[in-house]
Amino acid sequence: MAKTGGADEALNRVNANSRPSQLRITDMRVAEIVGAPFTSTLLKIYTNQGIVGLGEVRDGASATYALMLKSRLLGENPCDIDRLFRRIKQFGGHGRQGGGVSAVEIALWDLAGKAYGVPIYQMLGGRFREKVRLYCDTDATVPSGTETGKRLKQRMALGFTFLKMDLGLMQIADVPGAVVSPAGSLEGYRVHPGRGPVKTTEERRARNAAYDLHNVPHPFTGLHFSDKGLDLLEQYIAEVREIIGMDVPLAIDHVGHISLQNGIRLARRIEKYVPAWLEM
Repeated sequence: MAKTGGADEALNRVNANSRPSQLRITDMRVAEIVGAPFTSTLLKIYTNQGIVGLGEVRDGASATYALMLKSRLLGENPCDIDRLFRRIKQFGGHGRQGGGVSAVEIALWDLAGKAYGVPIYQMLGGRFREKVRLYCDTDATVPSGTETGKRLKQRMALGFTFLKMDLGLMQIADVPGAVVSPAGSLEGYRVHPGRGPVKTTEERRARNAAYDLHNVPHPFTGLHFSDKGLDLLEQYIAEVREIIGMDVPLAIDHVGHISLQNGIRLARRIEKYVPAWLEM
């Protein structure tokens, strides 16, 4: 029989992940995903036992919202999820401002699941279903209902059974008479504020100006669909439905910086095409 070592040697062969009470956060880093349709930041929380928790800074938010929480997490046990979440939730907020807190919480749950060797769903009360239906968001290179329909049809060929597309302000912004707007204001909505570092003061001023415009609450933008604009949007979704048919659910992504009243007008106009929902 082979000679066996003492207790200390036996402990050296034990998976350190089985010592969650001694688990500590040692570092936190981010990675920007290149080639994604929009800004995507993955968060990685490192520990003293070699396991790493993964989270995502949601909705294209800045990685800064996550990294600024690092000093409040180092040295802590990531399994104390509720206690740590209560500590950092004050630094979250509405929309993208909550991206950092959300990423950290996801990573903490990931670490706890790995430390205890159980799926996260088991820690949250057990599995509810074995699979989840996904919807597939789809844009188009040009504002064309026909092209959008063809791209959605390609998604259906991949097996997606729930679809989503853009329909709203940006599909008709370049058509004269389609959108009622204060002089010069519509141009600003064609420019996205952008993300990442800026090199000059002028670039910073231009970005801030775009932010200011995009942050105007929708009821106060002064933008309205004309009857001509509604005709065009109805034609757009009609062309899409002509290609994909009426059997598959179709949701509408962000309509644009449009008031609730205009959203209602659009919804009534396209109701016969059975949109699953409209995002205002």
